[in-house]
Amino acid sequence: MKTYSAKPLELERTWWLIDADGLTLGRLATEIANLLRGKHKPQYTPHIDTGDFVIVINVEKIKVTGNKRRAKLYRRHTSYPGGLRTVTFSDMIDHRPTKPLEIAVKGMLPHNTLGRAQLNKLNLYAGSEHPHAAQKPVPYQLVKESVE
Repeated sequence: MKTYSAKPLELERTWWLIDADGLTLGRLATEIANLLRGKHKPQYTPHIDTGDFVIVINVEKIKVTGNKRRAKLYRRHTSYPGGLRTVTFSDMIDHRPTKPLEIAVKGMLPHNTLGRAQLNKLNLYAGSEHPHAAQKPVPYQLVKESVE
């Protein structure tokens, strides 16, 4: 029996709608990365983009456990000497509420052309409104855990 390999023209892509209100950052990012890669489908092929589109609303209400709201740091460098810039999770949520989830999902995808194509299928919105009603997104249920 031959090994099945998915063809891009044979794939059906679903639009998933996830409400991030009260969900934990890392657990949500894992589910989103699996949907973007297509690992939930039987046609999953590692080198083909078999994933679906994902719309995430209420990203500003995402939770983190423990002391991460103040202690979690995001670092970047300006490419100038002494140009290391550090931002805490709470400051990042205040200024760019979708960025922490985007960074978490990006880190869970392949770091190549395929991963960049999969990340383009992710749509993040801070509020509860999104402009993708015409695509008829299907609600995706995640188990909400109690986070203090």
